[in-house]
Amino acid sequence: MRAFRMTKTLTSGNPAKLIFLFTIPLLIGNLFQQFYNMADTLIVGRTLGVEALAAVGCTGGLMFFILGFVIGFTAGLAIITAQRFGAGRRRAVRRSFAVCIVLSSVMTVLLTAVSVAFARPVLELLQTPPEILEAAHAYIIVISWGIGAAMLFNLLSNVLRALGDSRTPLYFLVLACVLNIALDLALILRFGRGPGGAAVATVASQLVAGLCCTAYVFKRFPILRLTRADWNMSRRYLWAHIRVALPMGFQASIIAIGAILVQFALNRLGAQSVAAFSAAQKIDMVATLPMMSFGITMATYVAQNYGARNLERIRRGVLQCNLMSVGFSIAVASANIAWGPELIRLFVGDGEKEVVSLAQTYLNINASMYWVLALLFVFRYTLQGLGQSIVPTFAGVMELCMRALAAIVLARCLGFTGASMASPAAWIGSCVPLAIAYYFTSRKLARSMKQGFPPCREEEPGAVRQAA
Repeated sequence: MRAFRMTKTLTSGNPAKLIFLFTIPLLIGNLFQQFYNMADTLIVGRTLGVEALAAVGCTGGLMFFILGFVIGFTAGLAIITAQRFGAGRRRAVRRSFAVCIVLSSVMTVLLTAVSVAFARPVLELLQTPPEILEAAHAYIIVISWGIGAAMLFNLLSNVLRALGDSRTPLYFLVLACVLNIALDLALILRFGRGPGGAAVATVASQLVAGLCCTAYVFKRFPILRLTRADWNMSRRYLWAHIRVALPMGFQASIIAIGAILVQFALNRLGAQSVAAFSAAQKIDMVATLPMMSFGITMATYVAQNYGARNLERIRRGVLQCNLMSVGFSIAVASANIAWGPELIRLFVGDGEKEVVSLAQTYLNINASMYWVLALLFVFRYTLQGLGQSIVPTFAGVMELCMRALAAIVLARCLGFTGASMASPAAWIGSCVPLAIAYYFTSRKLARSMKQGFPPCREEEPGAVRQAA
């Protein structure tokens, strides 16, 4: 019992209340995560000008490709941990955590080597405007060397959420956000380091937060204190994690390839279009955080209840979460459409009327389809919480295809308006297969309940089921 005292189970109690309360710290944390990422764009745009803003903004797709894989990969690893925790298996939780550490370390080395080697060739391949190429490379190369910091922080944050703790990651995100802003101001304004200085601030603040999170985990979570036996891993146990984590990582990267194709189309439209897209995208990301937070909550909620075989709770939770998430999507869409110009001027100032006009076009198009994104997140993370990887990956491929269509066809025919339609098109293309897959999965769960669902079996020979 003592080993579980710092954790929280989502397998009993009112589903809607649990989901909502778990989501609130996640939402606040994700807001700080976006402010953390937005600080670079905001400070660079207001102090160094539109070209510097475009330099940071044009790396967005490439950063999403790298860091999106990190986020998806670590989230996939933590889903297995959450399932073991929901089943009440302490030893399996520790062994899962050990596997997470080993696989994350290996992936950090691989990603860093590839990212550093190919950062500049990819920027050139994307036809980054010559006037911003050097600044863009200076920014992305620092981010690439800092992948280890991102991996550390995201892994520990996802493991904590897997154990039902969504508050602690919030505290460390706040720390990272405050530190990032302070370092941005110091490196850019005082030391004149430009976009590269903003990247240093991002990596340094994330590393500090990750190290603090490490100390906290090993001090306050006895269930995660590893012994020598926990490092004894079988191929079967490694595969149980890899089969979920790799598809989730690749799914994020597949989506990012679509974003890179859109960035390629934007680069051909000029620096003003890049700046407008970059500023509007930052606002768009903040607006979609409630939907994403509800989705992330469902991954933990579903994984724990699947481990505990509480199948009816999964179906109830999905329905109630969909209602809450769609409601939030309508509210934030209305705010974006009404106050978009004022928000955009925070990034570009009052003298860039064309940039503001273009950015508002982007916000209007995207906000009208937020409700689709709300459903997408819930269905995707629910299927991932159940350990499914094929359909979410296929949905990611559909997102790629729709973004590619927008970049190749719509952007060429409609210019900036066509490029702005890329995300809504991708959401629709992804949500349809996810909704269909959830429908059939839900029916399968219902049949399993009637037939008597088998107990959760141990993957490790000799492991003993232990109740919380």
